[in-house]
Formats: sequence, structure tokens, C-alpha cells
Amino acid sequence: MTGNRQTSWAFADAYVAEDDALRWARDRARDAGLRSVTPGTGSALGLLAASVDAKAVAEIGTGCGVSGIHLLHGMRPDGVLTTVDPEPEHQQFARQAFRASGFASNRARFIPGRALDVLPRLADSGYDLVFCDGDRLEVMDYLAESLRLLRPGGLVVFEGAFANGRTVDSGPQPTEVLRLRELLRTVRESPELVPSLLPVGDGLLCAVKR
Repeated sequence: MTGNRQTSWAFADAYVAEDDALRWARDRARDAGLRSVTPGTGSALGLLAASVDAKAVAEIGTGCGVSGIHLLHGMRPDGVLTTVDPEPEHQQFARQAFRASGFASNRARFIPGRALDVLPRLADSGYDLVFCDGDRLEVMDYLAESLRLLRPGGLVVFEGAFANGRTVDSGPQPTEVLRLRELLRTVRESPELVPSLLPVGDGLLCAVKR
């Protein structure tokens, strides 16, 4: 990548400034050894939530709340984020971060547990957007559940589609990268979906359900 392009990417990533609550959530995630979405990815999530006038969003992978704050900023003022994570202590940090960002407690529903145990309990066609940032080995299952959960015109979004460049690397790759390649092919070829792969952060795979 040329220096000019790297500079442009850095500028785009920092284009939307993050507030103290987001920086606090990032610090907690870093302390816990978790990877957070980049500022550019976060601003894209807020934009996508706003573009579908999202009232109900499901998030796989709460982390410490960075992506959730961005999603809530884009959602309707009466919107509710349902966020799932296997680590309740991480969700406690997210609660604090949401509160520090000025969101009322009824704007988020925290469900501790494995995504594939929780998602089947959520309502069919009840969501405007599903954001997937969980176990990459389970992405095909997340896609199937997302298609059930989304209303027509809703969005499914996967973070980490580039896998730090390994997705397009021709060398031998671990199973999680092979799953991502399968996901990319399936989303691109599905007649149910209108796809796009956004080059922000580590790759944001988006698709609208027809």
C-alpha cells in the first residue's frame, strides 16, 4: 500500500471523533485482551443502523461496549440493542460505557451466553440489523440465524472479513479463515441478499435481506 493510501485510510478511520465513554470502553477491552472495532468501523456501524432506521438490533459479541455504543448512536431514540456475549464481566463494562454515553438502561438488553444457544430464542423477523463479531468458526451459523431474525430490508453485518489479510492470502490458512471464505462466497451468491464488502477496519461484510 502506498504512503498516500495509508494516510487516506488513517484519515478516514479518524474522521468521526470518539468521545470519552468510547475511549474508556476501548481501554477496558484492551485491558481484557479483547479486540475492538476500529473508529472507522464503528462510525460505519452507526451509519448502517441509521440507514435502516433501526429500532431493534441484535449484536453477537458485546465485548466492552465499543461497537454497541456506535450502533446505539445510529439507532432510533426508542431503539433497543440486544447484545449477546459469553462473558458477563465484559457486559458489565459495556453497561457502564453505555450509561456514560448517556443511554438509558432500557436501551440495551444484555444476554449472557453462547450466541448459538441464545439466538434461537430471539423472534423471527424481529430485527432491523444483526451485527456479528463473535467466533469466526461459527459465522455460517450466524448467517443462518441472522436471515431468520431479520425483517425484509434488514441488514446483516460481519466484522473481521479480511482476517488481517489472511482471507485473500493464497497460502495454507486455519479453519476460521476457511469459514470466512465460505461466508464471503455464500453471501455474494445468495439470491436472498444484496452484498457489499466495505474496506474499513478489518473488513466489514454487509448484506441487505431482500
